[in-house]
Amino acid sequence: MSPPIRVVLADDQPLVRTGLRMILSGEPDIDVVGEAANGAEAVALGAESCPDVVLMDVRMPEMDGIEATRRLAALDRPPKVLVLTTFDLDDVVYDALRAGASGFLLKDAPEERLTTAIRVVADGGSLFAPSVTRRLIEEFARRTSAEPRPSLATLTERETEVLVQVARGLSNAEIAAALFVSENTVKTHVARVLMKLGLRDRVQAVVLAYESGLVRPVAES
Repeated sequence: MSPPIRVVLADDQPLVRTGLRMILSGEPDIDVVGEAANGAEAVALGAESCPDVVLMDVRMPEMDGIEATRRLAALDRPPKVLVLTTFDLDDVVYDALRAGASGFLLKDAPEERLTTAIRVVADGGSLFAPSVTRRLIEEFARRTSAEPRPSLATLTERETEVLVQVARGLSNAEIAAALFVSENTVKTHVARVLMKLGLRDRVQAVVLAYESGLVRPVAES
């Protein structure tokens, strides 16, 4: 049996943290190992407790969630960061993703979506609020970046096909069905794409696919 997913809760509102802890306490495969009232505490807990996932509020005193995410991503054993926000398309969401978050959910998301999100992110996936996934990625990708982009020329034809499907928001199972291969084969291709391009996770892969022009944003109707 796999060890439980270690989670840190970072939110400046004690009632929010209490509510999250109550929700997660009923999940046998999830263990809350710490709580932080600001970004600085979240970073300290990330370094000390080695959590798998940090549920991160964005607006917190002393150090906000964006800077905390950036510092957590720089740790030797960086946890996955799942941003919880009350704002649908707030600019801070884009900044949090650029800082290293693996996705975000709205705070009013159903309990089962929260627990599913933790498991998905802990397993190396990425997750966004379903209502804004396409708009979020496409708007994020339109933003200019001064950072050098890795070359897609190192990818095989099949790896490029998989990257395109990932960028379109398909799950591994959906990609497997579309390309007539097994889900394990898709997982292998995704892992090779991330390794070859030096990317942290699927979020960075999606953004790169749009920024490089491999996938074009859908025109507004």
